[in-house]
Amino acid sequence: MLTNRTLASTGFALTFLLVIVTASIAQEVPGLPEPSALAQQSLRPYWHVFAAYAIVILLIGGWAFSIARRLKGVEERLGD
Repeated sequence: MLTNRTLASTGFALTFLLVIVTASIAQEVPGLPEPSALAQQSLRPYWHVFAAYAIVILLIGGWAFSIARRLKGVEERLGD
């Protein structure tokens, strides 16, 4: 039987292998921009996307915390 550690190790190894294969294929594809041109690009025009993701993650985290607090209250009332 596979343990969680074995499954995690296998998943990591497969992901690593997929990255290596994809990188080697990408190097052979003609028509891709030069790496130096890609390195000069900036993500600064997309700051609003990162801010939106941060807000959504905080909202979901707060929602999960709120659910956990309410669930704790329900469990305490049921225990009485």
